Amino acid sequence: MRGIPTILACAILLAAAPLAGAEHGGHGGHDDHDAQGGGMAGTVRAAAVVHVIAGDTVNLTHDPIPEIGWPAMTMDLPILEGAHIGGVAPGDKATVTLEKGPDGAYGVRMLMRAE
Repeated sequence: MRGIPTILACAILLAAAPLAGAEHGGHGGHDDHDAQGGGMAGTVRAAAVVHVIAGDTVNLTHDPIPEIGWPAMTMDLPILEGAHIGGVAPGDKATVTLEKGPDGAYGVRMLMRAE
């Protein structure tokens, strides 16, 4: 009988989790799923235009990312350690894969030139 209250508590927490994320605007409320399906947990993808790659940062303009509540914008993003940057140069159209870190912030996991 002890297991049923635990199962019910877990079900309530899981059902409430999406609602907690919906309360945040801007860059808050990031969900742990892949925007395109079939990707790694905590990742989202978007079309982008690369402006500058300098050190461990990329400046780009990305399309809206509704899965995490981000409108289209130009921004600097950190390039994560071990990220794959696939032959992109300033001015290139690209697909950016962002990964949510333990701190809740997104960084670039993959940046590939769009075909």
